[in-house]
Amino acid sequence: MTFQEISTLLTQTLGPEAISGEDNNATPPALLIPASRIVAVCQLLHTHEKTYFDYLACITALDNGPEAGTLEVIYNLCSIPYNLQLMLKVIVARNKPGEPLPEVPSVSHIWQGANWHEREGYDLVGITFTNHPDLRRILLPADWEGHPLRKDYEIQPQYHGIETT
Repeated sequence: MTFQEISTLLTQTLGPEAISGEDNNATPPALLIPASRIVAVCQLLHTHEKTYFDYLACITALDNGPEAGTLEVIYNLCSIPYNLQLMLKVIVARNKPGEPLPEVPSVSHIWQGANWHEREGYDLVGITFTNHPDLRRILLPADWEGHPLRKDYEIQPQYHGIETT
């Protein structure tokens, strides 16, 4: 299937609200998926006989900066039997200090490999993956303050009496 055929499959099966746009500047091009629809889209792509995206290669979380006001979750999917690759992007509003972290539903029940990728996105960028079976820090200590891959992150001068700068 081509990128356009996959896009058409998603909108015909799940409705036009399943895709909010396309990012043709990405390599490969990406489908923009609303956070509320990511589980349905991933479930369909994983189980549909014409796509069967059986492998989640990576989930990446990134901060577009305070000026842009958004965070992204990028999913790189592969269909080994059909030799297909697909990128999905979920863009969420960046929270202000003191506000709850932005939320994206977990896909770890579809691909087990998503478990640790989502924990990394939570730990380093500060995105909450709702319905995740064990959402906690994976690289930093549980009492670490902040999310170090945020563009406005300010490192703590000390951590348990150890200088960090």
